[in-house]
Parts: sequence; C-alpha cells; structure tokens
Amino acid sequence: MAFTRRLPVYGSKPPCAYSSRLEERRQHIKNKRLDRTRKLEKPEDFVMYHSSEDEDEEYNDVISHRILFSSNNFADYIRAREYASKEYRTFDINYGTRHVLSHEMLKENPIALEQEVNKIFCSAWLSHRQIVFGTKCNKLMVYDVMTKAVDQIPCLVGSNEEIGPDEQSGIHALSINPSRCLLATGGKNSNEVGIYKLPTLDPAYIGEQAHNDWIFDIVWLDDQFLASCSRDTKVALWRVPELEPTSTEIPFYSAINPVVIRTCKVAQKVRAFAFNKYLSELATLSVNGYVHIWNVERFKQNPEEEHIENGLHTARYTPAIYTHCYDNSGLRLFCAGGPLTAHLYGNYASVWQ
Repeated sequence: MAFTRRLPVYGSKPPCAYSSRLEERRQHIKNKRLDRTRKLEKPEDFVMYHSSEDEDEEYNDVISHRILFSSNNFADYIRAREYASKEYRTFDINYGTRHVLSHEMLKENPIALEQEVNKIFCSAWLSHRQIVFGTKCNKLMVYDVMTKAVDQIPCLVGSNEEIGPDEQSGIHALSINPSRCLLATGGKNSNEVGIYKLPTLDPAYIGEQAHNDWIFDIVWLDDQFLASCSRDTKVALWRVPELEPTSTEIPFYSAINPVVIRTCKVAQKVRAFAFNKYLSELATLSVNGYVHIWNVERFKQNPEEEHIENGLHTARYTPAIYTHCYDNSGLRLFCAGGPLTAHLYGNYASVWQ
C-alpha cells in the first residue's frame, strides 16, 4: 500500500533493516503461490494478473539492500510526509481495490428497479452516495445509495421535437468533465448530446446537427471541449460555452452546434472512445475491428490504424453487464445491464461493496 525509502538516523542502517524481513518475504511469496494454486481449482468471479515481483528472486546484495532499506509501513509514509523529509515515498491508490477483489470481499447489493426500465448501458458516480445511469428505454436516472431512492431526470429535446422510433435507441454514453461541473450524455433524440450542470443536474445545453444516427460514446477532452462518436461513422468535436448565471428559477437550456465533424475512415459504426491526455491522442474503436488514432490538437485522424485480427467478441452471460464503475475510494463497484438478446426486455443493477 505504501512505500518509503528509509534513511538511517543513527548508524549505517535504518530501523526497518533487520535480516528476518528477507525470510518473511520469501515465505509470503510462497504462501501467495499456494493460495493461487488452490483458487485455480474453482471458478472465480474476478481474475487477478500478478506482477513479476511474485516470481523467484535471487537475493543478491542489491536486492537485499533495496528490501532492507525500504518500509511498507503506512505510519512511516505518513511520518515522512508530515516532516517533509527527503525520503522517497509513494502510495498505491489501487491497493484497496486489489485487496478487496483478490480476497473476494465484495458483496452484491441488488437494486430494485421498475420493470419498465430496460437495459442499463452507461453509468457514473456523481458523489459518494449518488449514481447516474442511462438506459435503452431513454431514461436518465439517479440512484441514492443511502436512501435507495431512484429519480428520473428529464431528457433534453432539441429542435427536432418530432422523434421517431428510429431515432430512439437509448442512452449509450455518459461522461463527467474533469472539474465535475458538467455531465454529458444522450438527449431525447439518440443522435443529440445533452449537457447538464452538476451537482444540481439542471439542463445546460443540447448539442445537435452533428450525427444522423445513434451516439455510442462521449468523452471530455478538458472542461470545455468534448467529442462524440456515432453509428454513422462520424466523430464530432464540441465546445461548451461558459455557463452564465440564470435569473429565472425555471431551468433553461440552449442549443449548440459542433465545432468540427470528421468521418472516421475505414470504420463501420464507431463504437467507443479512449482519450490519452498526456499524448493528446484519441482512440476510437469500430465494429469492423479497427482502432483509429486521432490527434486531438488538430482533430485529424492519423494514417496508422491497428486491426484486431480476431475481431470483437462478446462473452455470453445472463444477465449481461453493459456498464460498471468504481467510486472515488475504489472500494464500491456499480454494475448494471440486462438481457443480452436485443429483443428481450429487462434490467439488472447492483452495488458491490
């Protein structure tokens, strides 16, 4: 969980440098291997991939020195941080999640939803107690973990108020901007983008005139720009104007148009996004097995493409899990979905904690 490189205060070794730690480490690795062997004999809900540090190590002078001069004690980490010491220290924020999953500590807490709710496609934690999710039946809903209450948020309607069944395929995407003040998701029309203010979920903007088919994914590039991809092979870039304080108590929202629209070459139905903010690159996945890389600064598609030779596969479970998300602590998991077959109607939602 914590790692601190200890420096000796008196003498040549720090207090944690006792030789029995080497034997304790060997025994700990041996016990982990035995426990992993026993678990392989039964099916697991979660599969953990272990790093190379569990492999055999030859304890030479360098490795022994590194182990003896380091501390995994959380108290040492806090002390070094409080004293602003020069000791190198790190903290693994994923330790709690890995520990909970590997020890099978998560317990299922099903959420009772109305039968009219059909297939939950996307979700996100709004806070430590609220979860927002979108459904195939075009419902945007908020679940309160404490009170068990479920509230429905009205979907935003654009200029085309006459919406036919072909334009309604549900809410497939949901994304919160980095500063967590705006939520972007699908509108009443599945080819439009609805933007809400947080934490109140008041309507802010409706994005239209970018796609002529269902929107499959939305991703924020920063607090002002977001991108959307659709079944029509289009990728759109949106700029959200700065929010202005409203003088009326009645919620009001305005329409915005995309900054630029690009066609994803060689793609058939752009299905998903992944944004790398460090490289300023956007990866899109199409259903014909291609991964397309975009330069975000120029918003142009790079010529290099990677093809997934074996295609895309779906695992068949009942019910199917379409979305999952962890809260900020990484210790609570929201899973939701519904029947895998398209013509079947139903839902599943649960909080694992």
